[in-house]
Amino acid sequence: MLKYEIIIYWSSEDAAFVAEAPELPGCIAHGDTYESALINVQDAIRLWLDVAAEHGDPIPEPQGRKVMMA
Repeated sequence: MLKYEIIIYWSSEDAAFVAEAPELPGCIAHGDTYESALINVQDAIRLWLDVAAEHGDPIPEPQGRKVMMA
């Protein structure tokens, strides 16, 4: 299971849902629906990790959102 944070938002400029994995630089995908953007970014994450491993690049550990307690 992929545990990287995913942010999905509507882009009026692109007329599509955009999905980003901010912990993986440049890992962005899009789709006509929220669900397709999610599926596409999950594929992009897998590819990002595969390419990084293939080239010996560092792979960040998933951090997710940090919640601060008062």
